[in-house]
Amino acid sequence: MTTRVCLVAMVLGLLFGGVAGAQYPILDMIANDVIKVYEQVTCQQLWQQKGKPKSAKEQEFIQVLRNDPQMRTAFLNKVAAPIANKMFDAV
Repeated sequence: MTTRVCLVAMVLGLLFGGVAGAQYPILDMIANDVIKVYEQVTCQQLWQQKGKPKSAKEQEFIQVLRNDPQMRTAFLNKVAAPIANKMFDAV
């Protein structure tokens, strides 16, 4: 009986853990794209891109992040380390 309860608890934990990890699939895709950009371009290229206007999709995504604190936190948690590493590599 205890084994069965433990097994059910494990399965439920895996299911809910998987759902929580996939809560924002589009955010994960965009975050991965941002990470790739920071890994592939130089700091000078990033500086040049900073002055350019953002696309409509980028502006829309930024607005979504401003309106949804949980999504913003998930996005920042995903991209913060690669961006910080890029900053330290540039110094």
